[in-house]
Amino acid sequence: MSNDQLLDAGDFGNWLGEIGSALRGDSNSDVPCGGCTACCTSSQYIHVGPEEVETLAHIPAALLFAAPNLPQGHLLMGFNQHGHCPMLIDNRCSIYDHRPRTCRTYDCRVFTASGLEPDDERKVLTTERVRRWRFSYADDAARAEHAEVVEAAASISKTQATQRAVRAVEVVLGRRKS
Repeated sequence: MSNDQLLDAGDFGNWLGEIGSALRGDSNSDVPCGGCTACCTSSQYIHVGPEEVETLAHIPAALLFAAPNLPQGHLLMGFNQHGHCPMLIDNRCSIYDHRPRTCRTYDCRVFTASGLEPDDERKVLTTERVRRWRFSYADDAARAEHAEVVEAAASISKTQATQRAVRAVEVVLGRRKS
């Protein structure tokens, strides 16, 4: 696949509902990754909560360390010298069925939805992917909702791009409930 080929991100309105469900912890994200492992190879620390007993049973303790500024029991898994998740073996997640909640809910389309890009130069592959996603729209209301997410992201105080993107989605989802 060429790096400039556009990728179908799906229907925006459906995606917004699905990502809301994932953010609430009601479901996993259903990202059409194909063979992409950009997020697994971008020097990301992965949070693993103390309630993720099944996940913790599949990650060697030596790969985990206490998460700073979080309560006891919250852990982080680092990355190897190449910036790859240590559970990525032969370009596949070796614990996919038991992967951390962070991985189950991560969806790089949140950047495309918010008009943002990752703000870490180590996330080159993720940024390339984000630039290729294209949402479709069932109607003008969905297109307007997408514009609201972009506007909300632009109005959020300067924090990490991931946090701004997720917060913008949450703001618009909150308006859906009103």
